[in-house]
Amino acid sequence: MTSRSVEDQLAYLTKGCVDVVPREELEAKLKRSAKTGRPLTVKVGFDPSAPDLHLGHTVVIRKMRHFQQLGHRVVFLIGDFTGMIGDPTGKKATRPQLTPEEIAANARTYERQIFKLLDPERTVIEFNSTWLGALSSADWIRLAAKVTVAQMLERDDFRKRYEGHQPISLHEFLYPLAQGYDSVALECDVELGGTDQLFNLLMGRHLMREHGLEPQVAMTLPLLEGLDGVEKMSKSLGNYVGVEDPPGEMFGKLMSVSDEMMWKYWLLLTDRSEEEIEALRESVASGQRHPMDVKKELAGTITAEFHSPEAAAEARAEFERVFSRRERPSEIPEVELPSPGEEALLSRVMADAGLASSNSEARRLIQQGAVRVNDERVTDPKATLPASPGSTALVRAGKRRFARLRFI
Repeated sequence: MTSRSVEDQLAYLTKGCVDVVPREELEAKLKRSAKTGRPLTVKVGFDPSAPDLHLGHTVVIRKMRHFQQLGHRVVFLIGDFTGMIGDPTGKKATRPQLTPEEIAANARTYERQIFKLLDPERTVIEFNSTWLGALSSADWIRLAAKVTVAQMLERDDFRKRYEGHQPISLHEFLYPLAQGYDSVALECDVELGGTDQLFNLLMGRHLMREHGLEPQVAMTLPLLEGLDGVEKMSKSLGNYVGVEDPPGEMFGKLMSVSDEMMWKYWLLLTDRSEEEIEALRESVASGQRHPMDVKKELAGTITAEFHSPEAAAEARAEFERVFSRRERPSEIPEVELPSPGEEALLSRVMADAGLASSNSEARRLIQQGAVRVNDERVTDPKATLPASPGSTALVRAGKRRFARLRFI
């Protein structure tokens, strides 16, 4: 266990948190842990709804690491059972249910990705199908009897859907029950989650009391906005930084964060203290440091953590070479495409070469003036390229995507 005082632990563990329910219980648990030497059991649950984790997911994983660094027991809970229900949090309609095969495949990738932050020797991985799958029909009825419909409708998204005459499937009410029962099964001291998970975390407190257990402390952290600075980071919205993004891509994406939003990234994605971050902010406000330099430091700090200091330094050097001095990348991928004839629609070629996710995105980039062909800007969405066998072109889409095309 740590030699740090309870007061220091409390300050370290609550850094960046929105809710600590209740704070005095967390303090009491930490004091008891220091006295008895028994570490706290800290849980975070992730439903394997998609194969890739992004930096938004790591906000709570980093807080798990803080507990781990202080000697506490962290449980990374993979919701293979709850994933079949689908978390209704923040949804205006019933979520599609995943198949067991999809859940298993996604869970395997989670185990690999979380160890970029957590110590694998000191991390407990559990699957909630272990106990939820063992509950009989009678067990589920007894569990459901501990919660009223009125309690369920206190939850904002359920209430709004009910008042708006939007359907709520009965199985969706089982989700908070199942998540809450996870805390009973693990006898948790603390559960972490995003602010949108507060209802589910408090359900865990309620069910633990109902089962005669000391209730867990619920701790929430902010939802991280994506690179657009508006919407929650999400792969589907394209505003994300993936945990397994290559160093150059990770660094470049982070450099697109706004000057104002970077302070939230400093707070939630690094281990810098609030005092250190405030000092950085004051140095920018006073003109002592340029925001671009502080943002490079941020991008380098995060990239180094997920890769290495050497990879982060190389990514920074490449970024400065390409974007600060307007030079081409040192390595440009070459893409061979089948020749469709004498000419090819540029937007179609960009989609085929992976420079855009679709024809419509390619047309949008072209209209925005974000596409260059052989260093010439193209703005006509109907523009074409010479595409007979042997034809080549250097295409740049946006700031970070380059490809040297060759038609065969």
